[in-house]
Amino acid sequence: MSAERIWLPYCGAAPVPADLLARWNFDPILLAALLGLGLASHLRTRTAEPWRRGCFAMAFLLLVLLFVSPFCALTSALFSARVVHHVLLGLVLAPLLVTAFPAWRVHGSVPGWTAIQALIFWLWHSPPVYGWALSNDAVYWSMQISLTASAIGFWSGLRHASTPTAIAALLASMVQMGLLGALITFSGAPLYAPHLATTAAWGLSPLEDQQLAGLIMWAPAAGLYLAAALALAGRWLGREARLSPAP
Repeated sequence: MSAERIWLPYCGAAPVPADLLARWNFDPILLAALLGLGLASHLRTRTAEPWRRGCFAMAFLLLVLLFVSPFCALTSALFSARVVHHVLLGLVLAPLLVTAFPAWRVHGSVPGWTAIQALIFWLWHSPPVYGWALSNDAVYWSMQISLTASAIGFWSGLRHASTPTAIAALLASMVQMGLLGALITFSGAPLYAPHLATTAAWGLSPLEDQQLAGLIMWAPAAGLYLAAALALAGRWLGREARLSPAP
């Protein structure tokens, strides 16, 4: 039995480079959900500041990229593309939505949401659970929703936390993301069964694809948390300097 017959991810069978650009996802349920989301959010933000409307517009376009465009199909072929997908959900989509809708406020502490986000991210990237998500549409959407919701909880909590707490949460998130990336990068064997027979067309072995995915977590993804922490620290120190009395 071929790998394509075993693994039937939501985004479809793994494409080859020649047919990627034709692999748009026109799932009517997905399109209806996106249309409803766009309409409801437009009605809610039509009197909001332009920058808030801009944040939602970028978030909406990102959803189209991740779930409608051929990038969705690419994630069926490459684990590294799937990791980019998940990083964009947690580190770009979630903060855009939190910025677009600042009235959102989740319950729970920032340390709690930091731990929940990390636990969910690690859970979905454990090989057995990941394989389950790529063989069942309901589990796939559970993965997408839980990754996004936990990230929204994290970024929303940061908005209401003290600066030292927010910096500590960002640095902790950087460490856990880097650790997971390092573990995946230095694994001596391919771990993700859905991609064992899907990477060759893209010029990568399954292990090389996995190592690339680990490096994406280890460097750029963890680096985004570090950049956010440094930006927050810089603003904090600048504010303290302005408030300090001159000698």
